[in-house]
Amino acid sequence: MKAVLISGSPRAGGNTETLVTRCADRLRKAGIDAEVVSLRGKTIRGCTACGTCRKTRDLTCSIKTDDFHEVFDAMKSADILVVGSPVYFGSATPETMALLDRAGYVSRGNGNIFSRKIGGPIAVARRAGQNFTYAQILYWFTINDMIVPGSSYWNIAFGKGPGDVAGDDEGLQTVDRFTENIAWLAGKLQ
Repeated sequence: MKAVLISGSPRAGGNTETLVTRCADRLRKAGIDAEVVSLRGKTIRGCTACGTCRKTRDLTCSIKTDDFHEVFDAMKSADILVVGSPVYFGSATPETMALLDRAGYVSRGNGNIFSRKIGGPIAVARRAGQNFTYAQILYWFTINDMIVPGSSYWNIAFGKGPGDVAGDDEGLQTVDRFTENIAWLAGKLQ
């Protein structure tokens, strides 16, 4: 099994990256190959709904002038996908949603390549917006026919400055349990 964990934060060493890396480390301890992919420094444009990916049926997007395909190739190779985003103005970062919109559009136009992969969202914010952001990303997983294990609570955490999330014990425990459930489920499906 291979896991790809995406940090949708534009910040290096931020709270989202901390949570996604924590999840990856725990998956590795469970014997799962895990790769963290950061959207930091990458340019991913939004989907234009041109429909080319549905016409060509070649699992590529017609937009070739950004970093989408690099990340999408990693997503295609994964059995497990985790997507984390900080909350910016009440929702996931624009980079995160541009990636998910295009990846979903290409996937669904080409036989639902994410169908029955395991995964789920992680959201982190200073004060509020985690539930909406969590749901926003969760909808992407469910519309792509993916299997999303639960946890002891929603996979959300609190933190403003880099490292603040380390002080959110409940958030860390929730993400840890989510990770344990991913590993457990992956073991059952092997």
